Amino acid sequence: MILDRIDSPKELKKLSFAELTVLANEIRQLLVASVSQCGGHLAANLGVVELTIALHKVFDLPNDKIIWDVGHQSYVHKILTGRKDKMDSLRQYGGLSGFPKYEESIYDAFNTGHSSTSISAALGFALARDINNDDYKVIAVIGDGALTGGMAFEALNHAGHTSSDLIVILNDNEMSISKNVGAMSSYLNRLRTDPSYARTKDDIEQLLQKIPGIGPNILRAAGRFKNTVKYIMVPGTLFEELGFTYIGPVNGHNLEELNLVLSNAKKMKGPILIHTITQKGKGYEPALLNPDIFHGVGPFDIDTGSQVKKPIKTYTELFGEFMVNKALEDKKLVAITAAMTSGTGLSEFANKFPHRFFDVGICEQHAVTMSAAMARAGLKPVVAIYSTFLQRAYDQLIHDVALQNLPVIFALDRAGLVGDDGPTHHGVFDISYLRSIPNFTIMAPANENELLDMLHTSFYIGGPVAIRWPRGVGEGVQINSSRNTLDIGKIKRIKDGDNLAIIAVGRGVSIAIEVAKLLKQASIEAEVIDARYIKPLDNDGILETASKASYIITIEDNLLMAGFGSSVVELLSDYNVNVKVHRVGIPDEFVEHGKIDILYDFLGMDAKSIVESISTKWPELFGSYSWELLKFGKN
Repeated sequence: MILDRIDSPKELKKLSFAELTVLANEIRQLLVASVSQCGGHLAANLGVVELTIALHKVFDLPNDKIIWDVGHQSYVHKILTGRKDKMDSLRQYGGLSGFPKYEESIYDAFNTGHSSTSISAALGFALARDINNDDYKVIAVIGDGALTGGMAFEALNHAGHTSSDLIVILNDNEMSISKNVGAMSSYLNRLRTDPSYARTKDDIEQLLQKIPGIGPNILRAAGRFKNTVKYIMVPGTLFEELGFTYIGPVNGHNLEELNLVLSNAKKMKGPILIHTITQKGKGYEPALLNPDIFHGVGPFDIDTGSQVKKPIKTYTELFGEFMVNKALEDKKLVAITAAMTSGTGLSEFANKFPHRFFDVGICEQHAVTMSAAMARAGLKPVVAIYSTFLQRAYDQLIHDVALQNLPVIFALDRAGLVGDDGPTHHGVFDISYLRSIPNFTIMAPANENELLDMLHTSFYIGGPVAIRWPRGVGEGVQINSSRNTLDIGKIKRIKDGDNLAIIAVGRGVSIAIEVAKLLKQASIEAEVIDARYIKPLDNDGILETASKASYIITIEDNLLMAGFGSSVVELLSDYNVNVKVHRVGIPDEFVEHGKIDILYDFLGMDAKSIVESISTKWPELFGSYSWELLKFGKN
């Protein structure tokens, strides 16, 4: 195999285009084999095989810098930069990250994971290069989906103004995760399909020069009417107006064409935008036919493309069903998402209520402010965004929603540790960044029924509400046919106890129940409380518990700093309650990728680790029992 001979990009420079074509097929086979075992972002990587090969053949990494937007399409880059033998560890604990990571390889220039950042980062490198009098090329690779993000346009505007040498490759596959929306998508589609855009400026100039006698005069006159000619004939007018030299559209699967275009661009000065057309999922039919499903996919059968069906519904699926049922009875309900229709469970809602569904593209800030105005105008907006992506709209949460106390409901999927996607995607900051905002009500369900009851209750609160739930399946409880309106800010006592109380929220409740079972072996009866509400706290309920218990454990799947446990400690301090508290949650560090159970064990957040920790911290609780005896089921 040719791939066996590739340990770094320098080997690519020796290969013919025929050999590179064979290499592209071998890479696709490795991609499908690896992702089928580990899960990951398959469709996007299948679409950039030739483009990635061409980039590494033409440019000189690691001296030259390639910045991958989001980075979910960097698997081919990893394969070509000495990591092909580790692809079976992709997204596994201690293995390769699913995104670029400079700690992992000198070929990864900049860490990424969120969308629309690549042009800003690339411009930063280009300006630093110029200031430092260094000599290297900088290339940003951004998808047409990521180009819907406002940050990308801010960077394009600035880059065109600076005139610094910079290459932006627009990888146009007509999709982000969900189908692209908006005017930019329509504009790019016209460039792809309208024959009138096929001529470049050079073509036009050559044509005018050939007109006998008057050609040169017309060409000079055209310079005086530059904008008119450009708007009529030149592709990429928008990018040209921003100060970029536009090249394209280019066939993103033709290695010879890519090589020629990239080689020419390498010699050019100033900001350049190369518009490539690719197919997401190319080379593997299931991914080609269903690119949204194979954008981020779990392990699957290579022959059929089918994934193992989970017997228990996910929280995302339950949210989607609730939204459809709620919309049937409430005509004012509207749903808003940011390029995550399927990821947030809203596909059926979008199909059944297209006029009440709004996918704004990768524009979280816009989504939040638009929803605020909708609420102000009397609608009932539900904004479904992953926890990690809502971080991008923090100012809008404060300025446009909370300050006006508007009834916008935020459905925060993927809260807590998300596992294989790692630190860029862990939703472990939302409690901390939301609980400091006045007027917000924040809830976290312990199981499926609580999720549905919380969604139901949120429509009666009359102000901004955030409901956070974890990635994946629920607890498997029997789902009630009717919904309950929960008392605002009231805890739920699950188990009575003596001198020790465990107050947990969200996913932490199931851990708390396991901790209580272990403690019972040491004859310690622990009270277990499902807090349900992060804000407002049930002050009376928690203070009542603290009046009976000398020891309190709090459990949350959020950063400990300014998290749920902190709010409990603040409450106890405010009321001068003397009780010992042990907080369990995410420490002040970024957590790596890996299966959630492994991460919990690593962080000391699993039930056994918690009991071991408190047996050391509070040995007086255990008397003659020790953790070692409990650990092996002895007394």
